[in-house]
Amino acid sequence: MKKLWLHMVRVYLSMGLFFYYKKISVVKEEGIPKNKPILLLSNHQNALIDALLIATTSGRFSYFLTRASVFKKKLVSKLLYSVNMLPVYRVRDGWSTISKNNYIFKTCTQKLKNNEAVALFPEGNHHINRTVRPLSKGFTRIIFETLTTYPELDLQLVPIGLNYKEGTTFGDSVALYYGKPIPARTMVSTFSNQEIVALRHIVQEKLKGLTTHIDAEVYKQTIEKLNLLQVDFLNPIAVNKCIESHFKDCQSTAKNNNNVIKQIFRGLLVLSLFVPVFIWRYYVKPKIVEVEFIATFRFAIAITLVPIWMLLCAVFMAFYFGLVYALVYFITVLIIALLSVKL
Repeated sequence: MKKLWLHMVRVYLSMGLFFYYKKISVVKEEGIPKNKPILLLSNHQNALIDALLIATTSGRFSYFLTRASVFKKKLVSKLLYSVNMLPVYRVRDGWSTISKNNYIFKTCTQKLKNNEAVALFPEGNHHINRTVRPLSKGFTRIIFETLTTYPELDLQLVPIGLNYKEGTTFGDSVALYYGKPIPARTMVSTFSNQEIVALRHIVQEKLKGLTTHIDAEVYKQTIEKLNLLQVDFLNPIAVNKCIESHFKDCQSTAKNNNNVIKQIFRGLLVLSLFVPVFIWRYYVKPKIVEVEFIATFRFAIAITLVPIWMLLCAVFMAFYFGLVYALVYFITVLIIALLSVKL
């Protein structure tokens, strides 16, 4: 039953992401192992939406380590556990909670021992900036504990680069770059502090190659130049090459000539979904403190309130005008939504 539930959730999320994003590109340097334990290690820019994109494109059912603060409400906690999300406690959650991580790390070890996949964001927090931040030691602890307990386990590390065109807009585009799997045993033998440092460095460099990386010291001026050049942030290899060449070897993206038509369909979509849009604009969005949560909460509205509203409208039409009018309404709104995103 659990696998059936996970399949249903993944299909539903995939449909939602298809309607939410203009383009989702997936690039894999090599196939992700199907029958080996893997640790998926990604940069973290966009709150929960990062995890959803990995969950629907990696080809594996993964256990995601998620910050414990989102597990506070009982109903939400049950839902998150049901989709393989596990809480990770940080100092800001209180010193008394840190010891709970011992159980979570042991759980990860057991999942990996059973050839399952565990996904986490080794930067330890999210930030919308296009910079790979220093990595925390949490993921190295999982590697060490797993290989200490099961030294013959063929644990694979898969680095992932998440690349958003903009990051917070509706109808945005995103590219996921999956790096070549790295056998963990080739980098761990003595379980020393030097190996921890080396692991963090290797994974960080891999992530820098799979997503646009701008040094924090020159971030403002660099991002301004890249935006003026209209580089394609969905192609991090080309963008990093542009930065390394001091902006001499850069590729610009083609301009979109469908802006007027797109705005017309956006207007029609707002009219069709005016209640969910109203709730989003005037009740949910104003309460969002961190910009990294905008896409996550907008997507949550899109896959919950929007379908409910459409079904209510369709039932109303079916009751008063007939089933044909209800079907026409439902299909028309779906087409409008597609065109407002994909154009």
